[in-house]
Amino acid sequence: MAVDSGSFRELFGSFPTAVSIVTALGPDGEPRGFTCNAMSAVSADPPLLLVCVDLRSQTLEAMSTSKSFVVNVLADGGQDAALVFASRSDGKFAEVDWQPSKVAGGAPVLRSLALAYAECNVVQTVEAGDHVVFFARVDGVEVLRRPPMLYHRGAFSAWEGSGAFAAPAR
Repeated sequence: MAVDSGSFRELFGSFPTAVSIVTALGPDGEPRGFTCNAMSAVSADPPLLLVCVDLRSQTLEAMSTSKSFVVNVLADGGQDAALVFASRSDGKFAEVDWQPSKVAGGAPVLRSLALAYAECNVVQTVEAGDHVVFFARVDGVEVLRRPPMLYHRGAFSAWEGSGAFAAPAR
């Protein structure tokens, strides 16, 4: 039996995920970006990650032509930016401080919003359903040790954990 898109979304909304803003420079030199929760590590040696981009995304062309992007993993407090970058607004970067990546084609680094960021260069793309999967080598990182923001069942929240997991009770 086929699973409908509503059930599929409910499945993936049922567990908390990190929230990122993926950024790239367009062919016109203008910054582009979108809110993303479809990002994953692929390999540690070499360091590779993947990002899934909707075929309708306004950032897709920028990533495809520049062959580089930055994954800005949001810290707690990044909810407003996540909502702006999830929209189709043309002014996404109007209120955001950013610096150009030195190793990812000048893609915007959103250091003030991030708990960490990865500067990436594309090694492969695969079209899958209504998305393009970008596989990229991570050529630069910074981890800022801020509390993460999570997305769960349609809402943003801060991670309340201590950062350490307790051993299971026996």
